[in-house]
Amino acid sequence: MASSTISKQDCLTNCQECQTTLATMLTGNCLQQGGAHVEQNHVKLMLDCMAACAACIDFMSRNSDFHKSYCQACAEICKACGDSCEEVGGMDDCVKCCRKCEESCTAMAS
Repeated sequence: MASSTISKQDCLTNCQECQTTLATMLTGNCLQQGGAHVEQNHVKLMLDCMAACAACIDFMSRNSDFHKSYCQACAEICKACGDSCEEVGGMDDCVKCCRKCEESCTAMAS
């Protein structure tokens, strides 16, 4: 999906999907798997990503003039979280949603 074709609604949807997917994987998979899945930095990145997505949803939903700043931060956090999930392994859904959210937030930030 090209940046120019990503709408604010697309970005909202991607942020919601990312937030939900990460929460589901953290509580339903990572906590059960243990090991690298519950390593402190990895869990912190997942929590940061969920919080960043929630902030973007909030700012975009009310058409805040500051949504671009939050989208830029969210894109950076989604990239880091996606990289961490990829490194841990077995978290393909998380990697996919983080990459998708990163792309749409980058488009909204520009």
